[in-house]
Formats: sequence, structure tokens, C-alpha cells
Amino acid sequence: MAITAEEVLKEIGPVQEVLDAHDGIVNVIDTADGNVMLSLEGGCVGCSSTPMTAMQIYYSLKKLDAVNDVIFVNGELPEYMRTFIDQKMADEADEPEGEII
Repeated sequence: MAITAEEVLKEIGPVQEVLDAHDGIVNVIDTADGNVMLSLEGGCVGCSSTPMTAMQIYYSLKKLDAVNDVIFVNGELPEYMRTFIDQKMADEADEPEGEII
């Protein structure tokens, strides 16, 4: 199942609301083969919060079955943050459903 640019933007809607207030723009460049290529533009350029924004977007999109990877062409997501989110998602997958820790 392929994902469209429109579906990507819908999924990151809560983040986009914050970006709108700061003139930030998410540009979906490609979604081929479930590899979503994005750039954060406008108010995101040079903003110290951009890595955290990218982390939130990455986490939201990686939850979708149709998404294999999320690539930020401007390098907004440092490798250590990507690793942190991947580990968090692996831990969540290992937790029994409905269990509160």
C-alpha cells in the first residue's frame, strides 16, 4: 500500500499546526516505495527546535504501515535521535497491549 503526500501531511497535522504559527513548512518531496522524503523550510530553517520537530514527524510517520523510512533531505534529524525513536518504537511493540508501565 503506497502513501500519498496528502496522507503524509494529514498524519503530521498536529505538528503542522505549531509550524503554521512559526511560518514553518513541511515539503513532501517523494513517497516512492514507502520512503518519505521531506524538507523542513520557511521558519524551520535555522531554528533550534527543528531537530525536535523532525523527531516528532519521524515518530508519527514511522507508525504507519505504508512508511518504510522518513528521510529529511536537509539533515534535520540527527542519527542519535533516529536511533532513540527506533528503540522507543521497538520497546512499545514489545509491551503487551493495554499494559501500563
